[in-house]
Amino acid sequence: MAKLRMKKMELVAPLTDSKKIIELLQRRGVVELCSSDDEELETTSVTAVTGEFERFRSNAAQALEVLDRYAPEKGSITDMLSGRTEVEKHDFGSRALQLERIMNTAGEINRCSRIINDSRTEAAQLETACDSLKPWLPLDVPMSFKGTPTTAAFIGTLPFYAEADSLEELLPEGAAAEIVSASKEQSDIFVIASRTAAAETEEVLRKNSFVPLNSSDSRTAQEAVSEIQKHREELLNAAKAAEDSIIGLSENRQQLEFAVDYLSMRQEKYNALSSLGFTGSTFVLNGYVPEKYAEPLKKEIISKYTAAIEFTDPGEDDDVPVLLENSRFSSPVEGITRMYAMPSKTDVDPTPVMSFFYYLFFGMMLSDAGYGLVMVIGTVIALSKFRLEDSMRKTLTMFRNCGISTVIWGTLFGSWFGDIVQVVGREFFGREIGSLALWFEPIDDPIKLLLFSFGLGILHLFLGVAVSFKMAWDDGRRLDAFLDTVPIYLTIIGVAPLGASILTDVPAGLKTIGTYLLIAGVVLLVLTAGRSSKSVFGKFFGGIYALYNTATGWLSDILSYSRLLALGLATGSIAGVINLIGTMPENKIVKLILLIVVFIVGHTANLAINLLGAYVHTDRLQFVELFSKFYTGGGREFEPLSVNTKYIKFKEENSND
Repeated sequence: MAKLRMKKMELVAPLTDSKKIIELLQRRGVVELCSSDDEELETTSVTAVTGEFERFRSNAAQALEVLDRYAPEKGSITDMLSGRTEVEKHDFGSRALQLERIMNTAGEINRCSRIINDSRTEAAQLETACDSLKPWLPLDVPMSFKGTPTTAAFIGTLPFYAEADSLEELLPEGAAAEIVSASKEQSDIFVIASRTAAAETEEVLRKNSFVPLNSSDSRTAQEAVSEIQKHREELLNAAKAAEDSIIGLSENRQQLEFAVDYLSMRQEKYNALSSLGFTGSTFVLNGYVPEKYAEPLKKEIISKYTAAIEFTDPGEDDDVPVLLENSRFSSPVEGITRMYAMPSKTDVDPTPVMSFFYYLFFGMMLSDAGYGLVMVIGTVIALSKFRLEDSMRKTLTMFRNCGISTVIWGTLFGSWFGDIVQVVGREFFGREIGSLALWFEPIDDPIKLLLFSFGLGILHLFLGVAVSFKMAWDDGRRLDAFLDTVPIYLTIIGVAPLGASILTDVPAGLKTIGTYLLIAGVVLLVLTAGRSSKSVFGKFFGGIYALYNTATGWLSDILSYSRLLALGLATGSIAGVINLIGTMPENKIVKLILLIVVFIVGHTANLAINLLGAYVHTDRLQFVELFSKFYTGGGREFEPLSVNTKYIKFKEENSND
């Protein structure tokens, strides 16, 4: 099916039914709304309403973040695969009635979070204050003490290590010093002097870089630390109580998740209302709908509401969105197409074009039947046991198909977790087991696999050229379709046996045929590639330039398929090394234990690394090699008004009956 045909939709209905019709379209998820451009129709601003919904939604989302921080939900891979929770429409309505209570709960959770943050921040500041007072704990006078009527006191710090005796030698008569605490870097001191010696004492201290303790605290350091620690303990207790409250409120997690989704839906619904056009008693809705959904949707709306609906074909200048729909075989790789770019108006959907080769190349790169079997078993269990989201189901289906391809290639190449069958037979049963390959082992004949990879690459590239031919033919440019395709086919088919003869023996007859085809292709290419030029000179050099581009471009493209050999050999070679490491000990008991451990750990790592490599390089062969032959992209993906929720979904969601 590829790209679904789109229809423009115009709906006119009574104003009183606007919200209900929007809700129906939102649940069906098959209409992309367009803003009204009719100047005679009025529009409405929903900014204030949607702003309130966003504020409430943010509060609920913030409360969920708080719960995840202080009362995380125990999750598993099963929960991850299970997808969103399904709800009935009537259950959805009853939950919506509890929204005020849910928002109060969210407010309480957020309030407790603020208490925790504020309390812990202040407690940290108090801890810092305590640390700064610890050197002064031995001081038994208030930190703000300045002396008595007959004495003057100096409390502060010297930037060097000092002792009381040496310090008193510096001070004038009538002054005494006490070292409160000291380190290599500084000394905290208390100096007392008579009023007559106070000025001289202060001058001596100033010359020694004395820094006074500027404090107005009438408490001793010990008293201040005790009170600070008491207050800090109170703050931590308040934070702990708030945290306990949050844990107690974690039973409302599902209600908060519902609130986030409900408010998101309401916000999207009111945003949709802003795209409508209004008269005094009616509203007008414009949008795009896939043709296959148009009539069923029309029947449903008309059966429930008074409405007039008209479908028309989009115009040439309309920005028509793109929606892909493919067979069960091809649809799992639609995500690969989306990753690159959606097809434009003039493009064909490349998904069915690339799907067969995608599975083929992936399996050839991974090329171990044991690894493929693990992929197939894992994905089949997930697909059959879990309620998966559509995107996750397609992804797992893609990897299942890739796993099947891997099993096939691994069987042809005789690789089952590397050479584990031969290793076990030789090391534990004393039997030599020959090759399990149904075709050949790549490590024994890499040139054969390299040439086969190049052959598959040529077929892959020829497929892209064939699609380009069909697009030009359907567009009425039949001569261009022929002249842009046939010379390339002749040239590449002709040069293939000549190039292969460099690496292996090729029958003389094939080389002769190849030579003639190559000459015919080159002549056609030189004579026709520059046909758009008006001068003979331009036509000739345009053909020469096209020949140069074809030679260099196709050579680099075909060489890119050597990665099929490289990654296939890498998987098998690493697997063989893993098996070898596991059988290094002489003692059979130790050898068996080590082999089991190394087998599980090593092959798991090898599978993960080469699975990623096969995925990346298979994508590259599609994007860089295949797509460059016919695909431009640049289309806009279909974005219908739908239930875009994170936690819940309607059981009737996307239903079209």
